Amino acid sequence: MTEKVALKVFEDKKVRTSWNDTEEKWYFSVVDVIGILTESVDVQSYWRKFKQRLKEEGNETVTNLHGLKMLAADGKMRLTDVADTEQLFRLIQSIPSPKAEPFKLWIAKVARERIDEIEDPEIGIERLMETYQKKGYSNEWINQRLKSIEVRKELTDEWDNRGVKKGQEYAILTDEISKAWSGFSVKDYKKFKDLKKENLRDNMTNLELVLNMLAEAATTEISKEKKPKNFQENKIIAKQGGTIAGNTRKEIEEKTGKKVVSKISAKNILPNKNKEIEQNG
Repeated sequence: MTEKVALKVFEDKKVRTSWNDTEEKWYFSVVDVIGILTESVDVQSYWRKFKQRLKEEGNETVTNLHGLKMLAADGKMRLTDVADTEQLFRLIQSIPSPKAEPFKLWIAKVARERIDEIEDPEIGIERLMETYQKKGYSNEWINQRLKSIEVRKELTDEWDNRGVKKGQEYAILTDEISKAWSGFSVKDYKKFKDLKKENLRDNMTNLELVLNMLAEAATTEISKEKKPKNFQENKIIAKQGGTIAGNTRKEIEEKTGKKVVSKISAKNILPNKNKEIEQNG
């Protein structure tokens, strides 16, 4: 069962979701939905009591729920109750809330959009472009970002072929690539840019994106040729791919006299629409 975790936003409130490729359906974090509908100050406690009451009433929807590991507020992956679209509709009917109806419409829209994107992948690309444009990113940056998504997908597909496990092993290899080209682990890179939960790539300059793509593309190509047989071999290749981009970074810095890895991030650039993330650091 392949899961793709994502954040969706309803009225500025985040809902953790996971797309299941096998079942072709979304799963939504129940506590996130409960929090939006009830505005409870202790949503975990509310959900425990509510779930217990529904079980006592013989509610089959609750008994059929399952758990998925999702990123919690403390930054760790924790097991949380999730519901598919149909289950969520049934749960919402039991919660008195003025937001219930608009939330149902939002869920239906999220589900429909994903099906549309599967049938026509260009729709997903267009929606992503619109999202970045609304945030104020330049078209040049958006094109680089979309290309970086393609390059990353090719790398993770290669890792899948080599038996690399999603989650921790992905993270370790990504760190190796990042350290080799930028000098920073992903965590330290985000800290350098004063980011917390924000996406690092969404806060890279054009040049940072290009070098990150070079590092990942080089890693993919080396892996295809060397065909690593275990995680340690994949780790060595990740460092080799990152080093190629790292050497390029050093040459650029030597010629320009400026650092490539920049403190510039979207949050301190995009509020001013007259400025854009550019290549300078």
